[in-house]
Amino acid sequence: MIPEEFKDIRPYNDDEVRGAIDTLLHDRQFSHILKGFVPFLPLSISRGLLRLATVGIHSTLGFQVRFMKPVVKYVLRRCSTGHSFSFQGIAPGTDRYTFISNHRDIVLDSAILDVMLHDNKFPTTCEIAIGDNLLIYKWIRTLVRLNKAFIVRRNISRLELYESSRLMSRYMRYAIQKKHENIWIAQREGRAKDSSDQTQVSLLKMLAMSGEGGTAGAIESIKALNLVPLTISYEYDPCDYLKAEEFQQKRDDASWKKSKQDDLVNMKTGIFGQKGHVHYQTGRPVNEWIDTLSELSEKEFFQALAQNIDKEIHRNYRLYPGNYVAVDLLQGANETHKSCYTSADKVRFEKYLAERIDMVNLPQPDASFLRERLLTMYANPVINYTKACQ
Repeated sequence: MIPEEFKDIRPYNDDEVRGAIDTLLHDRQFSHILKGFVPFLPLSISRGLLRLATVGIHSTLGFQVRFMKPVVKYVLRRCSTGHSFSFQGIAPGTDRYTFISNHRDIVLDSAILDVMLHDNKFPTTCEIAIGDNLLIYKWIRTLVRLNKAFIVRRNISRLELYESSRLMSRYMRYAIQKKHENIWIAQREGRAKDSSDQTQVSLLKMLAMSGEGGTAGAIESIKALNLVPLTISYEYDPCDYLKAEEFQQKRDDASWKKSKQDDLVNMKTGIFGQKGHVHYQTGRPVNEWIDTLSELSEKEFFQALAQNIDKEIHRNYRLYPGNYVAVDLLQGANETHKSCYTSADKVRFEKYLAERIDMVNLPQPDASFLRERLLTMYANPVINYTKACQ
């Protein structure tokens, strides 16, 4: 039995799956979302197809493999030019891993990883950390818990945050060691709007809370989670123009904040927008090198751990021609990286930038500012890769 203390944050137990699926089937909002995949069918027929697709599913893993995997593969066929997965230092078998990755898409980061793990014969998929700020409708909460998500509480008091973090840390350790599940967690809260991916030290401190204090206790706690840095590379970010738009809104109004509707638009755009090629690559497992940090003070340890995870993530980027074009356009006329792209690549990327700026929906879009923000998003992976490889 899963301890009662995890009741409010854990995914559904297998004996709760059928009831949750039935709840989803009768949710009108979810039915309309589903119809987006098959717009040519009447709503009653698309709902009937969903019911048929979920017959015989009695576990969260079954839901991921039977329902979510075909949906994700459909999205990849429709919205990407291909996808790939390179893994080193890990293998299908008895070990379980906590994948800590950069954050490119609200929904798909972990969903694509699940597909890749299953396609490569790993025995199970991942439990997924997801912030409760994204669970804006009841059907989303039901769907993510069916999809092995555990809930991270956001926007709470400092005292509540401390207790919530301790509970989260205990749950993740329990999921790895007792439930024998993999875990996916982003390296920071929220996506890096400028694509400069940096691990939050506070996140690593949370992961270590389930053990004893001090550097030795932190190392033992981190080792128990079997951390594996994971790099996610998109050729094109479907939400790039929305991020650029946010940058201008925050520049023009310091009090501006995203609404729930903004989050929903970002989720929808991230799923159905064009991505070009998508690549996932693991770095060296943290347990292979974490003991080299044992002589550091506790504060120094967490800083060094974050820096080393960043280095693993940065040096495993898959870089595309547009990334190199962006660096050269951002840094001036030197064309330092010209050997990495053709003239046609440059023309194509310039055209892409112009199209994305045209998509920004603001009363007074600042084209020059928006262009600089977009270029920075695509240039930062090259900049960070170069630093990591020095």
